[in-house]
Amino acid sequence: MKAIMRVLAASSLLASAAAAIAGQVVQVAAMQPVATDPVRTESGLLAGTQRDGGVRAYLGIPYAAPPVGDLRWAPPRAVAWSGVRNADRTGPECMQVLRPHDINHYFGEEAVSEDCLSMNIWAPAQASAAKLPVVVFLYGGGFTIGSSGMPNYGGAEIARRGAVFVNFNYRVGAFGFLAHPELSREQGGHSGNYALMDQIAALRWVKANIAAFGGDPDKVAIIGQSAGALSVASLIFSPEAKGLFRSAVMTSWCNYRDTLPTLAEGEAIGVAVQERLKAGSLAAMRALPADRILAIQSESQLGANVAGVRIGGPIVDGVVLPAQKAALLAAGRINRVPIIASSNTDDIDIAMSPFGKVTTLDAYRATARAAFGAEADAFLQRFPAASDAEAKAAARRVAHLGGFALASQQCAVDQAQVGQATYIDDFARKHPYTPGVRFADQDPATVGAYHTGDIPYWLGTLDVYNSLRRTRDWTPYDRSLATTMMDHLIAFARDGRPGAGWPAWSARDQRELVFGDGVAVRPLDTAGLAWLAAHPVARTPLVPRGSPRD
Repeated sequence: MKAIMRVLAASSLLASAAAAIAGQVVQVAAMQPVATDPVRTESGLLAGTQRDGGVRAYLGIPYAAPPVGDLRWAPPRAVAWSGVRNADRTGPECMQVLRPHDINHYFGEEAVSEDCLSMNIWAPAQASAAKLPVVVFLYGGGFTIGSSGMPNYGGAEIARRGAVFVNFNYRVGAFGFLAHPELSREQGGHSGNYALMDQIAALRWVKANIAAFGGDPDKVAIIGQSAGALSVASLIFSPEAKGLFRSAVMTSWCNYRDTLPTLAEGEAIGVAVQERLKAGSLAAMRALPADRILAIQSESQLGANVAGVRIGGPIVDGVVLPAQKAALLAAGRINRVPIIASSNTDDIDIAMSPFGKVTTLDAYRATARAAFGAEADAFLQRFPAASDAEAKAAARRVAHLGGFALASQQCAVDQAQVGQATYIDDFARKHPYTPGVRFADQDPATVGAYHTGDIPYWLGTLDVYNSLRRTRDWTPYDRSLATTMMDHLIAFARDGRPGAGWPAWSARDQRELVFGDGVAVRPLDTAGLAWLAAHPVARTPLVPRGSPRD
């Protein structure tokens, strides 16, 4: 076995050298063999690599067969290999537009491929006899971008704190969600939701194999951000995901009350895609190069501005999601797990609200009249302002309170209906930016506690943001806050509760935990939330011009 380890390490060094010769940016550390490898899984044997602090990393593990050829737009299939598979680097991201190098979330170029269904596992140096809690992260990105290979989604710090961490790639955009009449006939009456099927396949792989890495398959918490949070909500409502996790975290945002497209609506989009591609059949669509399909997909993230066909997001297909969430909830057909409903103070709900653009007192009053008509005076009494500064602050508060904050409370109400606990938090910490740092997609002076800004604290990946250039001047408090949030997350996986000091929501005791410049429990603004729930404001879909949503 030592001979095998030496060969694997040598092959890793040769691959890195070849990439450097080819002029690529190389961020892959040389393989450091793990003495206890290989790990035996149901798919085959794996050899990982040692990281700082003794963390064992197993990267780029296939959890399903490559979704190529006839498996493009097909449910994921089981995968197996012979011999020992070298797992020391992340796999390529699924088909998507690439990232500009001057945005906040650029951490180096990634390869992109349809052959992308891989996962990464980080485990403590020595697995104890007691099985460890498991945290599984699902990336966001508006369902059209995102990658488990992004270092800010890495799991080494979670592993150092005594849990096993998993993330994985799932198909996005047209490759992850395309429904089509021919596909439905081929697949027993349903199609689309391949991304959700990938997520379920990955969780099944974890359930079957995580014990080999020291994890407890019965203590799995899933956490998703943005589109990842909407994925988590879909998994909570999917009978296909039953028993695959014991707790769930949705950050930005928890949404149990959205109405999803139907299978017929999804199939109509699929036919429109076929027409745009000028393909005569499903076989012809599967024969096209992937970049042709990506080119006709609507995309407005990462600086792209493609006015194509909008493809991306779950649909009610009758199997993965058998009905609308409201109907499933009313029937009690929900995977009953405790949840954390989380949002950020300066989240994208502000940009989606007409109040998000308010900067003056006159604009605040005018927006109130346009939004609430005869109820505008009652609104202004509930949310008063007497100056431009007060109006701007009140408007942002209203936008968030009536957006993701209200959604978190509504999830808590819905969870209580099925006898499950909800823990609510609001992330309010602004990153300490390095003076003078600039990004193409955000202004550090005004961005606040932005969408995704909580993730490096939940996962302990603060230092990644300085890996290519210095962008943050992290303080001891930031590191302490990250430790606190990681410990809550690990406790949630281990116990189904996030630990001491974080009360569960109840109708009689509506409180949330605030992660800001301090950590404190505060009561929800129940009166304000009730008023905004009774007077919903029309929100515009976010179309980010140059801004990532992951």
